[in-house]
Amino acid sequence: MAADMVLLTTGDPFAYDEVSYVAPDLTGLGDSVSKTDRFDKRSIAADIVELAHEHLGLGRFNLVGHDWGGGVAWAVAAHHPGHAKTLMLVDIAIPGDGNPNISQGGARWHHAFHNTIGLPEELITGREEIYLGWFYKNYCAMEDAISSDEIEKYICSYRRPPVLHAGFEYYRAVGQDVEDNSSRALQYRPDIPVLAIGGGKSWGRGSQVGESARRMADNVTEAIVEDAGHWIPEEQPEELANLIDGFYRTTYEKKSRAL
Repeated sequence: MAADMVLLTTGDPFAYDEVSYVAPDLTGLGDSVSKTDRFDKRSIAADIVELAHEHLGLGRFNLVGHDWGGGVAWAVAAHHPGHAKTLMLVDIAIPGDGNPNISQGGARWHHAFHNTIGLPEELITGREEIYLGWFYKNYCAMEDAISSDEIEKYICSYRRPPVLHAGFEYYRAVGQDVEDNSSRALQYRPDIPVLAIGGGKSWGRGSQVGESARRMADNVTEAIVEDAGHWIPEEQPEELANLIDGFYRTTYEKKSRAL
């Protein structure tokens, strides 16, 4: 249960060596507080746009999202066009992409469990290390890919009841996400460059990320991180960083040649 989003911003749109990285906690997670208790990705995308423009003073930005951060990143591009210059989705299938089940045919059994009102909070409170620790250990290509210290930092956040509840609310909003994204796709398909990155082993989504993105967007490039499961940022940080940097630079160079 994790959601990471990175805003990649440039002070000078023609100088890609000057890149700033901003990694906000998504609404309700980490140290971020939800003001509305709305966890559909379209609403959270509005929070990201507000953060970027009103609080950080950004113009257009490059956007990377992993897990539910990827769902929010997609919502920024689809429902708030004109803000993201490029979009990079990491091991996420887009809700509403036409696939009737983003849970891999039931393989991701926790999707349905987390969608149950109230029960996950009751069962997991006080047992966060057992339950959440299982995902951090088993959704990797190798069980020890994430250190025990890193796992403890993640779990420590979810020991706070509002954060644990918010984490489950991200799943409970999927029905709304499907409705929002599928209806939007009938009217608009983002034309910005999209990089779809999947983990190649264990619980990584592999080529499913690219397949999902191509159903919803037209300018999609696909990459597979072969020696990673779902937790690509923790398992293969250097390879992921190189993919992001390479995609950003290639996109910049193409635009520069077109000017």
